[in-house]
Amino acid sequence: MYSPPSRTLVVLGYDDIYEAADDVPRLLEFKPIGLEGVDDRLLDDMKAKKLNLDKLELLPPGKGWLLLEFGGETKEASDGYARKMIASLSSAPFRIAHRLYDDKKEEKNVWAIRESGLGATAFVPGKPRTWEGWEDSAVDPKHLGKYCRITFDLYTAPGVAKWRSFLDEAADLVVGYGGSLSGEHGDGQQRAELLPKMYGPTLIEAFREFKSIWDPDGKMNPGKVVDPYPITSNLRLGPEWRPLEVKTHFAYPEDKGDFAHASLRCVGVGKCRRHEGGTMCPSYMATREEIHSTRGRARLLFEMMRGETITDGWRSKEVHEALDLCLACKGCKSDCPVNVDMATYKAEFYSHYYKGRMRPRQAYALGLIYWWSRLASRAPRLANFATHARGISTVVKKAGGIAPQRDAPVFAEQPFRAWFKTHQARNPGGDRVILWPDTFNNFFHADVARATVEVLEAAGCRVELPPKILCCGRPLYDYGMLDLAKRLVRQTVRALRDEIAAGTPIVGMEPSCIAVFRDELPNLLPLDEDAKRLSKQVFTLAEFLSDRDFSPPRLERTALYFGHCHHRSVMGTHPDTDLLKKMGVDVQEVQATCCGLAGSFGFEAGERYEVSVNAGEGEHGIAPRVREADLDTIVVADGFSCQTQIEQLTDRRGVHLAQVLAMASHGGPAKVPPENDVQRNGGTRDRARARIAIGAALAGAAVVAGRAARKKRASR
Repeated sequence: MYSPPSRTLVVLGYDDIYEAADDVPRLLEFKPIGLEGVDDRLLDDMKAKKLNLDKLELLPPGKGWLLLEFGGETKEASDGYARKMIASLSSAPFRIAHRLYDDKKEEKNVWAIRESGLGATAFVPGKPRTWEGWEDSAVDPKHLGKYCRITFDLYTAPGVAKWRSFLDEAADLVVGYGGSLSGEHGDGQQRAELLPKMYGPTLIEAFREFKSIWDPDGKMNPGKVVDPYPITSNLRLGPEWRPLEVKTHFAYPEDKGDFAHASLRCVGVGKCRRHEGGTMCPSYMATREEIHSTRGRARLLFEMMRGETITDGWRSKEVHEALDLCLACKGCKSDCPVNVDMATYKAEFYSHYYKGRMRPRQAYALGLIYWWSRLASRAPRLANFATHARGISTVVKKAGGIAPQRDAPVFAEQPFRAWFKTHQARNPGGDRVILWPDTFNNFFHADVARATVEVLEAAGCRVELPPKILCCGRPLYDYGMLDLAKRLVRQTVRALRDEIAAGTPIVGMEPSCIAVFRDELPNLLPLDEDAKRLSKQVFTLAEFLSDRDFSPPRLERTALYFGHCHHRSVMGTHPDTDLLKKMGVDVQEVQATCCGLAGSFGFEAGERYEVSVNAGEGEHGIAPRVREADLDTIVVADGFSCQTQIEQLTDRRGVHLAQVLAMASHGGPAKVPPENDVQRNGGTRDRARARIAIGAALAGAAVVAGRAARKKRASR
């Protein structure tokens, strides 16, 4: 089919969707190659679900919109057709606003609003559970204003009966207007019983005779078109739907505390099966298999809750297999039009699947990293030797189920909290702010935490730390260790009780940990009012500084900005990119999928490591974008996982926003690449590794000398 090489998009805004529909016949005279409608109720549902919020402002004023696309051999031609239509608006019988789009990115974002339509209207917070009962009929454009679409209750017998009655009346209406019951999709089981209304008994009998020639026993696709099943039979739900009754760790407030309701969220739109950029769904992009898409996993969870095809509930091996390659990136929580939260479902499932069972060894090696890090911090050089020295590190990795290709992160020679004890605080009379020293930035990237202190103090704040070492439990969720995770968050809430009561702001550095406070914390402790308050008192550095009207130092450089998946899906990255732009930075935000490391996921040996590298190195991965960047471009990545993946897949290193601000305040960065201005773990990356290598060499020499001495004594 011919496709014009150039396209131009125009959106028209009307007082309501009915006027928009009534105007369609007039607009068709201008021969648009595409025409779609959007209702203000759809936008209201998007706003309620916080979906496409940054895109909605692109629409012109109105409460009903038409998206018209014009095609041509050249841009001038397609623009000309569009402007000819726009010129007619002044004589139209309606009040019409309009906007013509010249920016390809804006055009894509506007189409994304329309594409989110089905998912946006499903599972809207505060609205009853309903299902679309009628769609896809073809209606003559001159009658389009009379066309409607409503939702139905398919959980009760009266609701199903009402839906069935409506189908008959709607079919009569469509046929009466000379329309078709099927415009885009097939007739199928939902419409087959209605087809006699459109074709009449003579044609239906001809269909039956024709089919019987090739299928005399009625074995091929029975119950469709000819001798159809009743519309109300074989419903996915229906009055007889009785899902499993299960107890859960998470509260699922947006699903009324019902995991079965959560398992129904997916309506099959398939946005998770895209091949281009965007966070969701990295495992599908890597494997191109339905089972490893958000939709495939959601379907299996639904079957598990239905209890017919999958009968072993939380112990289902099929569901476990589907969830195994889920990176828990939370991309679906924001990218999916119905907000399927597969990371939470995975943690929930794993917690029950492994109850009373031993978990894989990597769950204990990586899931318990908070405790291992505290132990290693007592002798960080020894820990670095054990995890990096040739021979010993191989044994350590194998014991922990870690991919041999992975380099273990280097422990800081001085943990951040130890440094802070000797730090001479500034601004004793300044506004108090609590800095949350997460496991990663306390024990590994202490340089990030030090830079954050410098930035907060430059903003006039008095920086303090929690009264003791705490952890949000982020790695535990990946392995379903939810009992332990709840213990840690309860401990955190108790320790911060006074700060919560005082409303003291808490600034985090690691996006995934901030996401725990915003997302998992109130979901795990729904009845704890302090937990709810705490979830609203934790901020990213950029959020906190933007609320203070902070004047950042100038930095006229180019930056490649890569937002952590949890940052993108839970908090949003606009405050960060806005702050960088305010500094004078030319920000190039990477629209890539998950970096692929995803916490502990990419460290695990086997298929998880392969998927991790595939995600990072793929066509829409972070690694190619970093390699394409000029050497003097700053690579900004706040996530510990993102920084680690960039460092291990490329010859560059990502830096935290706090480090960019700190470098700018000192007139830097002065080195190329810019990250060389940052000292990590008590020195540069190369110096830190050199110390490990020297330590390993000295230890090896000591072992050799010891053996030689023993042999010498034995020979005497």
